[in-house]
Amino acid sequence: MPPLKINLSDGSSRLVQLRDALVSFGRAAENDYPFISDTALSRRHLTIGPENGQWFVEDLKSKNGTRLNGAPLQGRQLLSSGDRIEAGGLILFFHPNPETSGKARVVFPDMPSTVADAPRIARTLNDVVSQGEALPAALSRDPIRSAALISALLEAGRELAGRRTLPELFQLVLDLTLKSVAARRGVVLTLENGELVPGAALGDEFQISSAVRDRVLQKRESLLIADLHLDQSLKDSRTLMGQKVRSLMAVPLQTRDKVIGLIYVDSPDEVNVFNTDDLGLLTVLANIAAARIENARLLEVEEKEQLLRQELEQAAEIQRSLFPKQTPAIRGIELCGASIPCRAVGGDFYDYLPLPDGRLGILIGDVAGKGLPAALLMSGLLARAQVLAGFSSSPVEIISRLNKIFAASCPGNRFVTLFLLALDPASGSFSYCNAGHNPPYLIHRSGASEMLTAGGPVVGIFGGLNYAEGAGTLNPGDLLLLFSDGVSEAQSPDGREFGEHTLLELVRRHRAESGVSVITAIRSAVEEFQNGAPAHDDSTLVAVRRP
Repeated sequence: MPPLKINLSDGSSRLVQLRDALVSFGRAAENDYPFISDTALSRRHLTIGPENGQWFVEDLKSKNGTRLNGAPLQGRQLLSSGDRIEAGGLILFFHPNPETSGKARVVFPDMPSTVADAPRIARTLNDVVSQGEALPAALSRDPIRSAALISALLEAGRELAGRRTLPELFQLVLDLTLKSVAARRGVVLTLENGELVPGAALGDEFQISSAVRDRVLQKRESLLIADLHLDQSLKDSRTLMGQKVRSLMAVPLQTRDKVIGLIYVDSPDEVNVFNTDDLGLLTVLANIAAARIENARLLEVEEKEQLLRQELEQAAEIQRSLFPKQTPAIRGIELCGASIPCRAVGGDFYDYLPLPDGRLGILIGDVAGKGLPAALLMSGLLARAQVLAGFSSSPVEIISRLNKIFAASCPGNRFVTLFLLALDPASGSFSYCNAGHNPPYLIHRSGASEMLTAGGPVVGIFGGLNYAEGAGTLNPGDLLLLFSDGVSEAQSPDGREFGEHTLLELVRRHRAESGVSVITAIRSAVEEFQNGAPAHDDSTLVAVRRP
């Protein structure tokens, strides 16, 4: 069944598929296609229906009448391909055998050289039209024709000014093209990754000379072949004659600095062949359309980027909610933690986990990678760690189980470094397991330091690995610092790393201060070292101090 494209008065459009039965249009709800808010329509305005393989339109004695291709519709008339029906605020385009959504087949065969070389057959208007010379010349020759040209350009400017999606815009450009030059077939082609892709078409197959294509795209020329029968080599072309092409035009979709595609139209009409005025009009229309298409593309990109920003902001908010909402108040222990992603979201994390035996679990981790993929893995792993910590107090057992679970589901190019410490607040004794993470620093009151290295490899590569457990004591005056490599590997503008030695000396100098002061001092020193250079990795710090 043929499609019917309907342009509404608010600038929107819709494509409906006519069925093999009479359908009605009007303001009343009982119509097959009611437009209740269009007060210029009669209650029952017009019908479209089939008869003996043909389609007819009939005005139902409406108050404001119906126009077919600009002329008043009297009673019932036969519809032809490309007919334009105007009723109230509606404009209906009838396409009995089209491919209207960019699905038409377009090929570029080699054709006689005259298509590209013969000046009397290929007319170039790119410079003349773009400088505003061709149309004024046409206007001065024929006042009637000049009025039609001005009307067509005004309509194009008005119709293309509205905001539309790219598919709607391609279809509108095609409709304006076919109407302005009275073409029977046409296709709007845009360059997508170096290939010409149909955006909208009226016609099922187009064979466009590769010479025409290259001349339009590369030399930015508008080409006219007014009558193929005037040139024997073209007349003998089976490709063109097989499609019953008598006259054709091809013009570039050209913005200020580049060609983004082309518009091609042809006609089998022996009387109404295209002329240079048609070519000039189509070239100007294509320039207007190209600017609108490019703007629509930029708007789509901007909207997608804005949507992505909104999604990332929501993801960041969700991730922040996964971190400890408040630091546990534990007698005799000072705790402070902070995590800063280098993007909206990141793969670093830390958490405080109440363990079944009454000890406090302190977890820090770093998922390989950055951004949203790392954040998704991080949230899954943190949730599993919280569940496992409700059943076991052993850092080795928890990390071993996490490794087994994560190795079975983790993508092949991902892994996680983990450090889990179980601290007895009363005595300061602790046990821990380090799974490939930066060894935390235990800074004693005297200034001596040690690194907590016992454990095993990173999590997520091989399941069933054995991990070792380390132990120690946080004595009064001692400070334990957990950190991710985003801190020690922070870079200056000239590419130098902050370094673990610098970090260790900084912690030593501030070991007698509160955990908050220690973390504040580290972050300030790192920011000063970076001197405005962007962070290349997430950074996380957790300070545990026993006053």
